[in-house]
Amino acid sequence: MLSGLALLLLICLHMRVQGKPRSQSLGCDDYLGSGKVMDKCGVCGGDNTSCRLVSGLFRHSFSKIGYHKIVEIPEGATKINVTEMVKSRNYLALRSRSGRSIINGNWAIDRPGMYEGGGTMFTYRRPNEIRSTAGESFLAEGPTNEILDVYMIFQQPNPGVHYEYILPSVTPVGPQQPNYGHDGNTVNGQGRYDHHPNTHQDNLTPSGGGRLPPHLPDNQVPFVQPPRRTREYNWKPAGYTECSASCGKGFRYTIFHCVSRLNHAQVSDSLCDSSSKPSPEEEACNLQPCPAFWDIGEWSECSKTCGLGMQHRQVLCRQMYANRTLNVHTSRCRHLERPEITSTCQLKICSEWQIRSEWTPCSVPCGLGQRSREVRCVSNVGDFVPDEECNINLRPSDVENCDMGACAKSWFYTEWGNRCSAECGMGVRTRGVLCLNNHISSLPLEGCGNERPADSQVCNNGPCENRIEWFTGPWSQCSAECGAGSQQRSVVCLMKSDEGFTVMPPYECSSLDRPLSQQSCNLKACGAKWYHTDWSACSKTCERGFRVREVRCLSDDMLSSEGCDERLKPAEKEDCNPEPCIPRIDENCRDKYFNCNVVVQARLCVYDYYKTTCCASCSRVAHRQSSRRVGR
Repeated sequence: MLSGLALLLLICLHMRVQGKPRSQSLGCDDYLGSGKVMDKCGVCGGDNTSCRLVSGLFRHSFSKIGYHKIVEIPEGATKINVTEMVKSRNYLALRSRSGRSIINGNWAIDRPGMYEGGGTMFTYRRPNEIRSTAGESFLAEGPTNEILDVYMIFQQPNPGVHYEYILPSVTPVGPQQPNYGHDGNTVNGQGRYDHHPNTHQDNLTPSGGGRLPPHLPDNQVPFVQPPRRTREYNWKPAGYTECSASCGKGFRYTIFHCVSRLNHAQVSDSLCDSSSKPSPEEEACNLQPCPAFWDIGEWSECSKTCGLGMQHRQVLCRQMYANRTLNVHTSRCRHLERPEITSTCQLKICSEWQIRSEWTPCSVPCGLGQRSREVRCVSNVGDFVPDEECNINLRPSDVENCDMGACAKSWFYTEWGNRCSAECGMGVRTRGVLCLNNHISSLPLEGCGNERPADSQVCNNGPCENRIEWFTGPWSQCSAECGAGSQQRSVVCLMKSDEGFTVMPPYECSSLDRPLSQQSCNLKACGAKWYHTDWSACSKTCERGFRVREVRCLSDDMLSSEGCDERLKPAEKEDCNPEPCIPRIDENCRDKYFNCNVVVQARLCVYDYYKTTCCASCSRVAHRQSSRRVGR
């Protein structure tokens, strides 16, 4: 025999078990000893029929670099797996239908890790880029609470992207705990009421005089009929809500008002039992497709951190149909102006390199030296800023080599003498030639070398008398104008005839004493004399340069002296190459951009890049500047 309290506890326990919604997946632990296992749909003891697996392989490739949508993940999806078949330079991206970037959005590549989106957590994996050949992937348990779009950031041919997820076959609706009205009727969710007959009870009276509880089968719950009460107000359908979408399939729902049962007049909803209000019925509406529209992506980052750059965005023709937004051919959007997909951008004006001075003179008057100029990094307001704020790859050189031509050799020589060694016939005249490299010099000397300047040259004072004998030419000038020297003369055997002199073999004159052909000489004690080197190369090839040579005053013993006549000193420097420089202008060069006048105004023609892309404009400026210099 059960007491009233025990009966009430039994009723509550039974209602709790029976009222548990079947739509909630019970873990197999709730069925201890049942031997049931979880199926792929997450139902304990299920047969895998309450859900369906959606999978596919996206193999399509694209022609343009950028974001391309490849698959939609619908609302309610579970066990989501999107995996690139083979590692590539492409990236996967995930975006919500509301437009929020979840993974790899806005041209920024995220690190592998966990990312929240669509009501679930996605695991983003990108295998080791060196050792692994596997592609990257998105994994999530789900379920999602909105539609998510998977994109590919296309950069190379698509190796294939496999995707799969699980969706419920139908939306399961579990049994709900009935709602009771005041009169004991059950609201059935359709705006009608079902009357429940009284539960049969046996009137058994125990010996104690109390009433026994009714006898029920083991699998039934005793039902206590609440007292019936007359309702004065009830819920009545009164039309539908506005359609949730104007096109492409929306939904509307029934509206219920509280009315009087006597005259059906609408009254305040508070007079009706809120627990008995029917659930609104859903009805599809406005099923016609929406007009196509341009779906505009976000602008990429500017290609330059300063100065004129470019940015890109993706523009797709899309159309809404049956709550899905589909990519369609661009011809469907021809009634709309297509948005631009590229645009110029400038985050700030770049600091730039400026040449602040002309080249200094070469560090040497001849040979290889160096010259320098001042190069500074200048901001757009004209301030000097650290070099790091300018592009180091575009920095003009501030030091360069310069070639002033070959330096003077160390050979020193006098002017040619005025006297010929022979009073008639062929003779020679001489000059002094010295190798001096142990004296202080204002010119870089390269040593004497093997090409010793000639110290004698042929001279002819006319024909001699006609006779047959050893003919001696005149003695040459002394090899030294002062001090010890030597002099030579020619000795030949000649025979005179009416036609003139004929040179004979030396043995024809063997009977005669052969005159000397060389002797020492000493004209006078040496005094100071000017010596000079060859001229150096000209410092410039045009527009008037200069060349130099070394001049020294040397005494008899070849030491520096002050005894030379300054009025006879040879020049040490003279002008050369006075003709003007004519710049070459390539008539075939063309400007590649329409705004090259901005490059000229910004003085960017000093950079090789702009010299090429704005060739014509930069060449004209260089020609004008050269003309002004020549005019001065």
